[in-house]
Amino acid sequence: MRNLSSMEQTRTQAYVNSFVVNVYHWMTIGLALTGLVAYLVMNSVAAQQIIFGNRLVFFGLIIAELGFVFYLSARIARISAGAATSLFLVYAALNGATLAAVLLLYTGASIVSTFAVCAATFAACSVYGMVTKRDLTSIGNFMMMGLIGIIIASVVNIFLKSGPMEMIISYIGVLVFVGLTAFDAQKIKHMALSQPADLDSGTLRKGAIIGALSLYLDFINMFLFLLRILGNRD
Repeated sequence: MRNLSSMEQTRTQAYVNSFVVNVYHWMTIGLALTGLVAYLVMNSVAAQQIIFGNRLVFFGLIIAELGFVFYLSARIARISAGAATSLFLVYAALNGATLAAVLLLYTGASIVSTFAVCAATFAACSVYGMVTKRDLTSIGNFMMMGLIGIIIASVVNIFLKSGPMEMIISYIGVLVFVGLTAFDAQKIKHMALSQPADLDSGTLRKGAIIGALSLYLDFINMFLFLLRILGNRD
């Protein structure tokens, strides 16, 4: 009985590890695609004129990004694994195109250094979320309320144009996404533990994609807030 229990635990841990690795694999692909598209746009005058030269195009892309996120989150159970993967990758590419507008404001050196800080912080939060025995649900809910507050404050600051308020929002934003990263990492671990062992590969892929989307959003937003704090304007 002890050997059987040990085998089951080993198999469960191997399954969890495989699922978690798959989630971070797709998140990394999404980030790499975003970075590649942003780099190409930043080095193409023609692309910048198309995307940033017409407000309808720029805001149309942003609306399309939001649409992809909401559609993917709401319809993940009803669409195929291939469709979910394609939507995630298209979203990551569109996000790279619009993200270039922000990155063009900063020096290349500060972008690289901020990315390194963000990656290290994100990794630490992910590890904590995976290994801690503390239930982070209450923290996740609190951080979601904080995120709503940040959105409202950011909209208000569009009209106020206050530099100090922008910095306060940025510092709070980093803290919010630090908490959300740990929460989402733990949620992904619990997702892996709760899934039946006989799930088909397509369902597993969709679970990995939706998990990757959550972590991708955490990373991108943490990076943008850190860039406001650490970045040097070009």
